[in-house]
Amino acid sequence: MKKVLVIGSTVVDVVVNLVDHLPKTGEDVHIRSQHMSLGGCAYNVSDSIRHFQVPYILFSPVGTGVYGNFVREELHIRGISSPIPTPERENGCCYCFVEDTGERSFISYHGAEYLFEKEWFSLIPLEEIDSVYICGLEIEESTGKNIVEFLEAHPELTVYFAPGPRLTVINPQLVERLYRLSPILHLNETEALSASGKSTVQEAASFLYEKTNNTVIVTLGEKGCFFFDGKESETVPPVPAIQVDTIGAGDSHIGSVIACLKKGDPLKTAIQKANRVSSSVVASSGALLSDTAFDKLGLL
Repeated sequence: MKKVLVIGSTVVDVVVNLVDHLPKTGEDVHIRSQHMSLGGCAYNVSDSIRHFQVPYILFSPVGTGVYGNFVREELHIRGISSPIPTPERENGCCYCFVEDTGERSFISYHGAEYLFEKEWFSLIPLEEIDSVYICGLEIEESTGKNIVEFLEAHPELTVYFAPGPRLTVINPQLVERLYRLSPILHLNETEALSASGKSTVQEAASFLYEKTNNTVIVTLGEKGCFFFDGKESETVPPVPAIQVDTIGAGDSHIGSVIACLKKGDPLKTAIQKANRVSSSVVASSGALLSDTAFDKLGLL
């Protein structure tokens, strides 16, 4: 089986669990707890792929500074290395504020982890990969065009694109170039409606399919997950969970979909399994599932 190339960030998540709510301007609040953990969309996606025992390459820059050192050490502990040399720039971090409801708000400081130099792409062992994951956060940066140019040079690769909430702020010309690569799109409901300007998920998925001519997957939170592949559309039921926080839910979902499709599952089956994984993620603190928690799902 060929590998999945996972392009994107590995960052330090500083998770702040609030007693009640986000503070208003000028307000002081106490927090329940805080901790640092390894995160970032690309890393979260790669960890879900790893759980399914599908091979991958994490193509993620790790810079300098206290946050870069934390990321590097945590990756080393896990036996993971990136082909990318260490950039001479500090890593940033992501502050994740979690309210009592489990909803999260992110404040990000972007550093070396989001910037991709053109020459780095020559380090990718093309003979080992057949598919690529990309995220909107990296595409919106000044070096995002380097990622797009790499994909344009290799149209044989299957592209999975999770734009996140950034699709409306990415250079429209880059977005159109990405659409022409026929990526499989993975968005949540709010993102799909915003990106399409439509009022329903069904209309949004149809609109986006016309742009990409490929499958559109829209996660619906507690309502499940909708997909449209150009012929069939369906809402796959959710897996109920007591929500602790939603950090990493979308990342775990697309990572699971990629892994299951790589293993030959039909799209609906892949989404059903991904729903189970993301449900387990939101029922625990942080973006990642432990090996024990994943094994309990019985998905292998």
